[in-house]
Amino acid sequence: QVQLVESGGGLVQPGGSLRLSCAASGRIFGINVMGWYRQAPGKERELVAAITNGGSTNYADSVKGRFTISRDNAKNTVYLQMNSLKPEDTAVYYCKAKIWTSILSSADYWGQGTQVTVSS
Repeated sequence: QVQLVESGGGLVQPGGSLRLSCAASGRIFGINVMGWYRQAPGKERELVAAITNGGSTNYADSVKGRFTISRDNAKNTVYLQMNSLKPEDTAVYYCKAKIWTSILSSADYWGQGTQVTVSS
């Protein structure tokens, strides 16, 4: 009964910006780490950025200085601000969250993915 719904993907020119959002809904007792992953055609899914409920962040080297992850705990939402986009950022972007549905039960949940295409 937990859902992660992403939005904000699309087509952008190199050097442009996009902002992704991912909102969690359903039976949520608490959310620990939230993160963004991406998967390009023919490649494995990789971590882009992650943020804890305390605000600590972690980024892939390839996006440091260009992408910023943030979250609104009151809205159970995580964001990814992507600036200075490059063609190699083209991928399907997935949101992932470790969600507690009760004081004793937690699991990792994934969103459905949103396409980001960087091309002129």
